[in-house]
Amino acid sequence: MASQSTKTTVIRNGTLIDGSGSTASDNEAVVIQGNRITSVGSIPAGLNLEDKESVRVIDASGRWIMPGLIDGHCHLSFGQPAMPGVSVARGTTSAEFTTLRAARNAQTILRSGVTSVSIPGGSWFIDVALREAINAGMLEGPRIYCAGRFIITYGSISDTEPSWVGTPEHLYGVLANNVTDMVTEVRRQTKHGVDFIKMADSTWGDTQTISKEELSAVVDEAHRRNARISIHSRGSDSTRAAAEAGMDWIMHADLATERDLEAVAEAGSRIMPTVTFLKHAAEYGRDFGRTEPEVDQIKINLEGAVSVLETARKLGVKVMCGTDTGNSPVMPYGLLHANEAEIMVKYGGYSPMEAIVACTKDNAFSVGLEDDLGVIGAGKLADIIVLDKDPLADVSVLQAGRHLSWVIKDGKIVDLDPKGEEHVLELTPAGD
Repeated sequence: MASQSTKTTVIRNGTLIDGSGSTASDNEAVVIQGNRITSVGSIPAGLNLEDKESVRVIDASGRWIMPGLIDGHCHLSFGQPAMPGVSVARGTTSAEFTTLRAARNAQTILRSGVTSVSIPGGSWFIDVALREAINAGMLEGPRIYCAGRFIITYGSISDTEPSWVGTPEHLYGVLANNVTDMVTEVRRQTKHGVDFIKMADSTWGDTQTISKEELSAVVDEAHRRNARISIHSRGSDSTRAAAEAGMDWIMHADLATERDLEAVAEAGSRIMPTVTFLKHAAEYGRDFGRTEPEVDQIKINLEGAVSVLETARKLGVKVMCGTDTGNSPVMPYGLLHANEAEIMVKYGGYSPMEAIVACTKDNAFSVGLEDDLGVIGAGKLADIIVLDKDPLADVSVLQAGRHLSWVIKDGKIVDLDPKGEEHVLELTPAGD
């Protein structure tokens, strides 16, 4: 009997949303062999659909077929969410436990229809190891494209300890207060197998903590070592400096002005607003220990981020979708990865099709696979989801995996209801 990996899979019927932005169309057949799509359209001559030993047919009648979702901003090794009653699960004090929890959460993500994630920072090199374990077939999970710890300076996000303590290994930032140290950290991280470099400015964008000259030096070194580079930048000045320094993409940009975004457009950089986190934190942050001033600041950034979405669309800045899932207790795995699409439609003026393209074709850049992923077409990697409701009529049906009929990742059908699986990692407010 042919194994799943050797069988040809044919998806018949249904409505095809191919991820390219082309109009949805009636699907005749999407044919998958190995981990690639071999044809879209007519059934190839010589393919016998009655050969049950070597051909698997999925009947998608009454359903919608589209590329697997890509979350361009997801953290797997931040030690979140909290697990009440498990002392070792408080943050990232244990590399071993954090690794096991990250592996578990990766499976939850995949079963929500997210077949690829970009991880802009984590603790130790856990995400690199998890990427390799998934690629080796040791466990199921989404494709992983990851950075190492943030490269930060005094005053940047993650600089939470006194100066005489610095940034211990279990924190997700590493201090580098001069160009020499920054470049050295790029070399160290690329040696350990990261896919890209993550820099980080101040938490909320009120201060620019890294100069344009420093950014340029790190961008040059990352590109010299064939690694892409991104930055956490919520502020106006830091966003413009990042664009002018040649950052491949800029995360957040909440407080960027139209003039700043014009610089982003001129540089050809992309932005990834992650409004999902701001919106969720503004609504539920108090329940999870956020102070009133913190929530007020988040609301300011949320208002700015909505404006940035509108302005970016007007200026033609490429917007990618990320959620910041896993960054804090308010951002659980498996539930929010597709929320950014609805936000783009509701607040940014994007059409549902444009939002879907942002979560698939455009987001493929954030995982380094823009030529191979995010579109259902011959020769592309076979990451596909099938839904029981129309995301063009209501893009929110993409959320939380509630309307998934099938998930295919790398040509293999994912078991959406594994026997014995219990959902033990739940969103629990602080103090419970």
